Amino acid sequence: MAEGGRPIFSRGDHTLEVPMRMFRENRRRLCERLRADPNYQPGSVVLLEGGHSEMRHSSDHELLFRQESYFHWAFGIIEPDCFGAIDVDTGNCTIFMPRLPADYAVWMGTLHPPEYFRKKYAVDSSYYSDEISTVLSKDAGPLLLLHGLNTDSGSYTEEAAFDGISEYKTDNSLLHPHISECRVFKSDLEIEMLRYTNSVSSEAHKKIMKNIKPGMYEYQCESMFQNHCYTEGGMRHVAYTCIGASGTNCAVLHYGHAGAPNDRAIQDGDMCLFDMGGEYYCYASDITCSFPANGKFTDRQKNIYNAVLKSSRAVMAACKPGVNYADMHRLADRTHLEELVKIGLLHGDVDEMLAVHMGAVFMPHGLGHLLGVDTHDVGGYPEGVSRIDEPGLKSLRTTRDLEARMCLTVEPGIYFIDTVRIEDNIMVTDDGIELLTQVPRTVDEIEALMANNSEC
Repeated sequence: MAEGGRPIFSRGDHTLEVPMRMFRENRRRLCERLRADPNYQPGSVVLLEGGHSEMRHSSDHELLFRQESYFHWAFGIIEPDCFGAIDVDTGNCTIFMPRLPADYAVWMGTLHPPEYFRKKYAVDSSYYSDEISTVLSKDAGPLLLLHGLNTDSGSYTEEAAFDGISEYKTDNSLLHPHISECRVFKSDLEIEMLRYTNSVSSEAHKKIMKNIKPGMYEYQCESMFQNHCYTEGGMRHVAYTCIGASGTNCAVLHYGHAGAPNDRAIQDGDMCLFDMGGEYYCYASDITCSFPANGKFTDRQKNIYNAVLKSSRAVMAACKPGVNYADMHRLADRTHLEELVKIGLLHGDVDEMLAVHMGAVFMPHGLGHLLGVDTHDVGGYPEGVSRIDEPGLKSLRTTRDLEARMCLTVEPGIYFIDTVRIEDNIMVTDDGIELLTQVPRTVDEIEALMANNSEC
């Protein structure tokens, strides 16, 4: 909460101020959708449970907490072990915070009462979580609980649970499709969040390009990225595990995992592929930059890079409301194959190549995904939208028609000699897109930036 009592989230004067009315607007949109559903019962209350604090295995070391995404979208609460309730008819919001033992103050500082959190998060009322059963009426409509499949992970959401919930009427089928669909379409304030995460993360990528040198380790570039995002952007979290690949590691789609922790020494002549995104107040960015470690493209590197760049720009030029995202994946495949034929790496008819899905040999993943509170944001496959069971396309995280206010990634790649992926974040507008990512993209722009190194 800022000075003067304005309910905002901020990490300092140099970071974005996020007003709590963003979450009030999210709740309003959700209630509006629920009330319009013919299966809605008057008096219903949405009940969400936040994420829990966790220890490292059997130790007493508490892991750094990050809020559960649906809960964050609805309430903006950063503390663990909380509940939130929304009266769908009125929009009134009640939050429930954990009642901590008094001696926790020795380790955690001031233990605030519920009224503090009511003001902090600009909600209608606040209680301790052990008071839920005395606050929520058992005689009203059902509690709407969150139960649904995440089509990216294959995992189901966890329903809210508390002592005494068996005494309430509950419904676990209505909420999930509506709140997921709300998350697909960003409000003005959410779009500002994604502009901010992209701005900070773009500058972090540029910092790597300006300071990388052969002989450095990949993890030193990862460290540079995270340092910039936290120092300059107030981003304590990254949106996903950083991929800091060089040389042949660039062809490993999710390099950077525990068994390959960005630990290779970067060699002169290597291509680098850095897929990294900062996260601010649980809103993500997801950006990939590919460039030569020494700042100068070879002819072969330039040919592959320009093929992917042409694909990226063709897709972004074609994106607008009504366009199907699977068709954008197909456009990327076609562009890649046409360019590989032009530079002599492939021979034959491009249409025949497409008929046997040759594009998936060079780009085995999907073109992109929805972006928001999760990097791979929810809503890619709602009821009535199906995956396409073809090589490449079966990995596409949405085959929806584009609509205004959707935010997505566009990330074509060619996984070959000198692997290249170019990933930008976009917001669909009424007649096209807004490009959120701002990094050098042409060969000339990259070489010019890398020729003017600055101090780390």
